[in-house]
Amino acid sequence: MIQIIFGKKGSGKTKRILDMANASVKEAKGNVLFIDDDKSYTLNLKPQIRFIDASEYSVKSEDLFYGFLAGILAGNYDISVIYIDAFLKLVKKTPDELVDFFAKLEKLVTNANCDVVLSFSEDAANVPESIRKYQI
Repeated sequence: MIQIIFGKKGSGKTKRILDMANASVKEAKGNVLFIDDDKSYTLNLKPQIRFIDASEYSVKSEDLFYGFLAGILAGNYDISVIYIDAFLKLVKKTPDELVDFFAKLEKLVTNANCDVVLSFSEDAANVPESIRKYQI
């Protein structure tokens, strides 16, 4: 399942996704991952959460990010949820350019039996319906 937290910059998306990640540790049946574009929030996460700084892997497009996630899931069968903060900043795309990406991502996470929660620095009203359907 894919879930997206929408909101403008400064609306509390990062705090919400950090809180969700920390709360999920209690109920997760597998590993919990948190992906961001820098290390600034590592101390805000419980130690059981595996933190990945995507900037260390030159993930600068949606295709590279898809390959990055597919590689993580292929190498780790026991991941139950992946949290991704500042997703649009990571892939450097607008929501309109990500419709095909989300169709592929949905297949990937379904096959891996994994959940993905992303934060989007965008108002949900400005996002295509095919992506907005993931809003939480």
